[in-house]
Amino acid sequence: MPSELETAKDPEKLDRIVIEPLTRVEGHGKVTLLQDENLQIKQARLHIAEFRGFEKFIQGRPYWELPVLVQRLCGICPVSHHLAAAKATDMIVGAMQLTPTAEKIRRLMHYGQTLQSHALHFFHLCSPDLLFGYDDDVRHRNIVGVIEDSPEIARQGVMLRKYGQEVIRVTSGKRVHGTGAIPGGINKSLSREEIDYLKTDIDQVIDWAQQAVVLIRRIFFEHYDYHINFASIDSSMMSMVREDGAYEIYHGGLRARDRNGRDIFNHVDYRNYSDYIKEGVKNWSYMKFPFITSLGQEDGWYRVGSLARVNNCDFFSTERAEAERVEFRAISDGLPVQSTLAYHWARLIELLHCAEAIRELLDDSDLGGSELVNKGEMQLHGTGVIEAPRGTLFHHYEIDENSLVTRASLIVSTTNNNQAMNESIRRVATQYLDGQQLTEALLNQVEVAIRAYDPCLSCATHAMGKMPLQIDLVNKDNALIDRLEKNASGKIKRRL
Repeated sequence: MPSELETAKDPEKLDRIVIEPLTRVEGHGKVTLLQDENLQIKQARLHIAEFRGFEKFIQGRPYWELPVLVQRLCGICPVSHHLAAAKATDMIVGAMQLTPTAEKIRRLMHYGQTLQSHALHFFHLCSPDLLFGYDDDVRHRNIVGVIEDSPEIARQGVMLRKYGQEVIRVTSGKRVHGTGAIPGGINKSLSREEIDYLKTDIDQVIDWAQQAVVLIRRIFFEHYDYHINFASIDSSMMSMVREDGAYEIYHGGLRARDRNGRDIFNHVDYRNYSDYIKEGVKNWSYMKFPFITSLGQEDGWYRVGSLARVNNCDFFSTERAEAERVEFRAISDGLPVQSTLAYHWARLIELLHCAEAIRELLDDSDLGGSELVNKGEMQLHGTGVIEAPRGTLFHHYEIDENSLVTRASLIVSTTNNNQAMNESIRRVATQYLDGQQLTEALLNQVEVAIRAYDPCLSCATHAMGKMPLQIDLVNKDNALIDRLEKNASGKIKRRL
């Protein structure tokens, strides 16, 4: 059912508090809170205010441009879009199975992407809140404060991210917006020198990743009641899993489980994702609201990303990550871990797994193979799904007989988490803001909840629709005389 906070009556009569811009997230967004005369929070919403029209302006482009073109959605997780588009175009060119060399190099690229993204998010964006507390002085609560107080932690974050970026550079040609994956395969294998170069530091990277997990586990238990309850919501979760139930981020089936850990669907073919997932819209955000079709829009929202993946998988294929998963799951007595702040812990378990998986792949002789591309009978559509650092990412394309894109549909990771982020914001409002005179430190708690999801707001705002518009009329003294607003549905209101 809709939250009481989402259905505030007479919002024009309430005080509006705006958190804008959201800090230490990728992209631009804002949060609005409506508070009555008794300081009770009546509404809390996350608004995505920027607009990007990728689904529309890639129409008319030849399909082979897509792996390079769509990754321009983002400078933080371009590899995820690169590989999702490549998997979709694999279907278009009839490559139902890649060569061993192509698949393993793509996997290596993806592990490097996930490692560097998780390192960036935890060490640079979230560690200030976790190390210093949400109410620390704002001038100190940032990466500069981490460097000053914990230089070794900051250094490890930098080096972990640097290594992940080097994996991306070696496999795709550039650290950002590379060209390694092409329809049906890859454009180069790895040389002996490149493999040896990546092997040089991998043992140290694994040790640093293990230390990061130890750090977040210590932080979690030092403030256990806060971490287990803060912004906590009970939700279904969706992720990709391997056929045997193992953790998987490159290729597998889709699994969704409810808040009690029961299967909603299990290992379904991602090419049929539209049979299981639909998208809803609301007139106050450019970001859509996906839901599991069988549960309906009100009850079918879910979470994706590291928390969902570590909860949903039956085991990790690497030794250290599996040991950490077992300890992580132990805090919930067999049920899914629902703590929103547990995203950080799960994220670093994934970082450790990626480092271990990279070491395993670097010993695989297929990385230097000569068979790079497979092709078959051309198709007029293709679907690519991958587990991006932030969660499940869907790319679907349709082309015409001239090989030009006629339709594109993207559901990005942050969009999948949209309703969950709003629910967590409302939970924070109920827990910490109701009846309070709002301060920067209290409002930062809202941002802490959002940052836990590692949202990429730029990726999430690609849908076409009517553009909201606000026109202010002011006099020569810059005093507001009149204001007109047009919402996303095209309805116009006079605000003065």
